[in-house]
Amino acid sequence: MDLRLYNALTRKPELFEPVEAGRVLMYSCGPTVYDYAHIGNFRSFVFADLLRRSLELHGLGVRHVMNITDVGHMTEDSVADGGGEDKMELAAKRMLEDKKSGKVPEGAIDDPSDPYQIAAYYADAFKEDALKLRIKVAGEEGMMPCATDHVDEMLNMIGALVEKEHAYVGGDGAVYFSVESFPDYGRLSGNTLESIRAGQGGRISESDQKNKRHPADFLLWKPDEKHLMKWDSAFGRGYPGWHIECSAMARKVLGAEVIDIHTGGEDNIFPHHECEIAQSRCTHGTDHFARFFLHASFLLVDGAKMSKSKGNFYTVRDVLSGRVAGANREVDPAVLRYALLRAHYRTNLNFTAQVLSESASNVQTLRRHAQSTEEAAGGEVATIDLEHPLLKDFAGALGDDLNIAEALAEVFGRLEEAKSFPAAEALAAVRRIDAVLGIVDQDADERAGHLDAEALCRAIDEARATKDYAKADGARAQLIEAGYAVTTTPEGTKAEKSLA
Repeated sequence: MDLRLYNALTRKPELFEPVEAGRVLMYSCGPTVYDYAHIGNFRSFVFADLLRRSLELHGLGVRHVMNITDVGHMTEDSVADGGGEDKMELAAKRMLEDKKSGKVPEGAIDDPSDPYQIAAYYADAFKEDALKLRIKVAGEEGMMPCATDHVDEMLNMIGALVEKEHAYVGGDGAVYFSVESFPDYGRLSGNTLESIRAGQGGRISESDQKNKRHPADFLLWKPDEKHLMKWDSAFGRGYPGWHIECSAMARKVLGAEVIDIHTGGEDNIFPHHECEIAQSRCTHGTDHFARFFLHASFLLVDGAKMSKSKGNFYTVRDVLSGRVAGANREVDPAVLRYALLRAHYRTNLNFTAQVLSESASNVQTLRRHAQSTEEAAGGEVATIDLEHPLLKDFAGALGDDLNIAEALAEVFGRLEEAKSFPAAEALAAVRRIDAVLGIVDQDADERAGHLDAEALCRAIDEARATKDYAKADGARAQLIEAGYAVTTTPEGTKAEKSLA
């Protein structure tokens, strides 16, 4: 079955075929760990995970890397050199305040001014959030490399670029990439050298621009003894530019000079991915860095860009704990995952409390269907391929540039039809579909909670049978307090976990 993906390099859908038959090398731009990741970040990360799982559904093995940026990232990412303040310095200031106020758990960080401890704290928090949202790469050893562990690889790449005259030491002692040495610069974003104004709107000073050969040249290494995180190098003690990080880590961890797919948010297109392409191709002398670039569009909240001042800025932890305007209870991670993947990745996605409620209903429907199918099959699972009627249109929709909205419509539209197939085949379809969606299967803690709920339901029925209504009411109250909807049926008391 064919798989077509929209390639941002060519601005059109193309048939996807990996460089090496059956094996995909994929790199995703990950978080900058100076704070908890917000749901806008996770729209891009969930999209990358959905892409990875869709490739696997189509029979491809995927080696997926997502980086952790823990150095060199500035607050103004739209500037090729980075502008504003260093994010790790900001994090250190905020961590000191949070430590004093008790916002940071006791013992979580020994020294709140240590950038390495801060980065490790937020990196761990990110991985916890990613695992809750069932992002596969977060559970794979070595597939989430940290920039601070790969400075040597960055310096080797910078040295090669200087040697090949694609980079130079500027008047301020910093190392810059020469965009004029790379004729394809701007191919991804559509920017031309003529259209890139000096300083991107004046955010880089005149003195900085005088140190460069061309205003669009971007930073590879910055000597700076005052910087919070710094390393020794042939170019002076300092820190790397943030574009070089991904190029170096992709080459090191994926082990190839040309990879198949690179993903990120649409804000990564320029300058970040444009600069990655330039420095990677010039280092290795290749025609490609990544053969396909895919980007997720922005996430809106209540129709607007997320903003702390507007009160619509949410981290994953905010959502899961119920701290969302219009919501009043904890949210199952699968519900948030569904809410973030339900629309095509190249369209803006609007997040609202209503969307969260609808997503909870859809997840509940799919879980009920999966449970009834499991019971009917009695554990027997058939072997089916993607041409099976319960899979063909689902897989076909995903093969059409990851059309998840159509794929979900196919799933919900066939729930009744699935009952007419042998239960073992229906169960095989359920499992293969959820291997992509990642929302049905519950972890051990959730299953244990379900078993406890069943025990309390039995306790209610037994107490009522002996007219011990106080005991029955107490058990019912426990279930409701834990977020279960409790109903009385002819078969006895039933409890179902409210997902949002």
